[in-house]
Amino acid sequence: MYQYVFIAHKYSVILFLLLYVIKTFLLLTNKNELLEKITKITKVPEMIISTLFLVTGLYMIFLSPMVSMFTYIKLVCVFASIPLAIIGFKKKNKALAALSLVLIIGSYGLAEMNKSQLKKAYQKTPIVVNSDSSIELGLAVYQRNCQMCHGENGDAGIAGSANLKLTQLSIEQQKDLLNKGKNSMPKFNFLSDKEVDAVLSYLVTMK
Repeated sequence: MYQYVFIAHKYSVILFLLLYVIKTFLLLTNKNELLEKITKITKVPEMIISTLFLVTGLYMIFLSPMVSMFTYIKLVCVFASIPLAIIGFKKKNKALAALSLVLIIGSYGLAEMNKSQLKKAYQKTPIVVNSDSSIELGLAVYQRNCQMCHGENGDAGIAGSANLKLTQLSIEQQKDLLNKGKNSMPKFNFLSDKEVDAVLSYLVTMK
């Protein structure tokens, strides 16, 4: 369910931003007649896209295991931009329309900053184990980086995380996923080769 919501949010954001860029450009270049035609044509689709954008975004925040200050600032920017855009386009006020677009683009930047902050949170505590056991190191890596979403037993499913007990991915596919991330899963490319091998060894014990 979460992955479908994530994809819906991603594409609704793209469409929402594209539409606002076009409309703001037309307003700033005084092409009001064309702006009115596009506004009339896209009125219903815009309502659907903006609703989907907001609902899916709030749903993802609600299920997120960690919400930072940047997330709250992003929400303020998004909810402030909507009335500004409505008034700006209705009154043909270029300053308000431009400000609304800046806030929307800024909210995207804040989302990226939030990802960066989450990554720092994963890295902030050094992993120390009093053993040469690969399994113990893997457990420590898992608890610091994975347990937040996958849960203690690998099957929590928080924020759309996969059930690690049931995964059919090969070792190479799992390594690629850790390095590149996917959907709501961030990149764990800061892990050393030893830590990656250890955590994958630990995951085998979950099955």
